[in-house]
Amino acid sequence: MLRLRERLGRDAVAGLVGLVVSVWLFALTWGMPKSPFVPIGPDFYPRIVLAVTALLSLWLIATDLTTRRRRPPGDVVARNYGLVALTFLAFGLYVLALPGLGFRIATLLFVAGLQVLLDPPRTWPRRLTVAAVALVVSFGVFPVFERYLSVLLPRGTWTGF
Repeated sequence: MLRLRERLGRDAVAGLVGLVVSVWLFALTWGMPKSPFVPIGPDFYPRIVLAVTALLSLWLIATDLTTRRRRPPGDVVARNYGLVALTFLAFGLYVLALPGLGFRIATLLFVAGLQVLLDPPRTWPRRLTVAAVALVVSFGVFPVFERYLSVLLPRGTWTGF
């Protein structure tokens, strides 16, 4: 056990926990009741999210194992806890804005704002990329969910959009 702990960093341990929880919850989705009225059952979306979470957990484990071998001893990565707190604050504001602004406008503001917060664009091509990503995500996801997945996303009470 000690040898395994020496080989795994905190990211790999977090990845292992995420992988185990994702696989366990994914297995539980097989017991969800099917709806005779909707072609896509209530288990469809959780399976997608859990599969992506499991893949990201595997990626986290692999990244930790490969970077630990390359990183010289004593090399410490600077942590930015303030940025983490600001990201949670931005997500909280997004959740609060969803009922009033609606999915499309709130998501546009959230995706653009989060990109600027995490990596402020300093050039015009980068600024245009931020705007394009925000537009594609907010206005591209909406029809996919409404038309193909039959999931109603919130319309804004203030905007009606």
